[in-house]
Amino acid sequence: MSEFLFKEFDGVSAKQWKQKIQYDLKGADYNETLVWQSPEGVNVKPFYHSDDFPTGFQKIPGQPDSWKIAQEVFIDDEAIANNIALDALNRGAESIVFKADAEFDTEKVLKDFPFERSPIYFEFGFLSEGFLGSLMTFLQNQKATVYYNIDIIGKLARTGNWFLNEKTDFQILTDLVQKQTTANILGVDVSLYQNAGANIVQQLAYALAHANEYFNLVSSTPLGDRDRSNSGAEGDLKIAFKLSVGSNYFFEIAKIRALRKLYSIVAKEYGFSQTCHIIAVPSERNKTLYDYNVNMLRTTTECMSAILGGADAVCNLAYDGIYHKSNEFGERIARNQLLILKNESYFDKVSNPSDGTYYIESLTDELATKALVVFKDIEKGGGFMKQLKEGIVQKKIKESAEKEQTLFNNGGLKLLGTNYHQNKRDRMKENLELFPFVKHNPVKTLIAPIIANRLSEITEQERLKQES
Repeated sequence: MSEFLFKEFDGVSAKQWKQKIQYDLKGADYNETLVWQSPEGVNVKPFYHSDDFPTGFQKIPGQPDSWKIAQEVFIDDEAIANNIALDALNRGAESIVFKADAEFDTEKVLKDFPFERSPIYFEFGFLSEGFLGSLMTFLQNQKATVYYNIDIIGKLARTGNWFLNEKTDFQILTDLVQKQTTANILGVDVSLYQNAGANIVQQLAYALAHANEYFNLVSSTPLGDRDRSNSGAEGDLKIAFKLSVGSNYFFEIAKIRALRKLYSIVAKEYGFSQTCHIIAVPSERNKTLYDYNVNMLRTTTECMSAILGGADAVCNLAYDGIYHKSNEFGERIARNQLLILKNESYFDKVSNPSDGTYYIESLTDELATKALVVFKDIEKGGGFMKQLKEGIVQKKIKESAEKEQTLFNNGGLKLLGTNYHQNKRDRMKENLELFPFVKHNPVKTLIAPIIANRLSEITEQERLKQES
């Protein structure tokens, strides 16, 4: 911009701005009036200034140059899954997230798949070394970009049980890491913690501590020796994180950036690649059964946070996903929301739009600093696995979730159409194809599982009972 417009004006320091604000407050307390505190203990100021960054800004490690539109496909019938995946790619999806609870015919599911341009993500509800080994060999021959996201600790956290048992699960994972040295095998599902009610600092700390368990595992294998000798060269071990993005717009942008910074710090200590891979999905915690069209607005802003925060891929949720079975219309709308953001809203034109933004840079640093403190406490307490088995992680998340639930119940946290501006004529009882609430199945578990639940569940159950 031309200096002519500004050369006659002196710069205004942060101190001068604050003095002017205090004068305009006419005696009101600056902190009480204009500074608010987030659930994470972050004090948000009314303005941010370059004076807050005397040493400038740190580059976020591993920020992608572009982001991809992902779509989830569940593998039940192989031919149907293949058809849905190819149709989604033809209609604008750029990558596919395959979910499977049992072994499948690889060639049927991936028939005619465009491996050269479309990355693949997997979410497995089972663990089979033989099947996974053959799948990896097949996809390596196709020169596909794949993230297998094998997360045995995530399985324990979510269900309270291992896939098979602790020793066998870790042995299978170790064998796969040793044999498939070029595959992106490891994943950390952080979405569970967010959907269960963990605050952002907890999510970051647990993500880091969770990943650190895998760093310790891999360090004991020949792959770990190779990575350290290469000083973390690009192409070495890279963990993929699945994040859920909530509605606190700027905080969620900063969360993704903070995770990359924290990951870089820990990975560097092990000599691994300092770049992680992030796929983001909107949170389920704030999605509602009543006035469900509002879910489209919620997922849109959450996808925007994911993009601006620097996610590698974004997989949207269907607006009716909590109560409808997978359907073409819901999937198309979810995909089109991302297509509009990319092709009509110019969210693909700049790869790092948040860099240099005083507020977001400040949030990034503060969230990362607070999360690092919690991470160190976890490690001093024996590590993530130990604290998970002892129920400490579950207790901390439950405490955070209860605070958020109380805020919702008291009306301090508003969900439009649910606890704020309800449509009394809204009827949903006849529309439920899926059970939209937490299922309480009596299952024997090794530890207490971390249970994801939506804020509006109790309110919705009461409304359903009152429907005539």
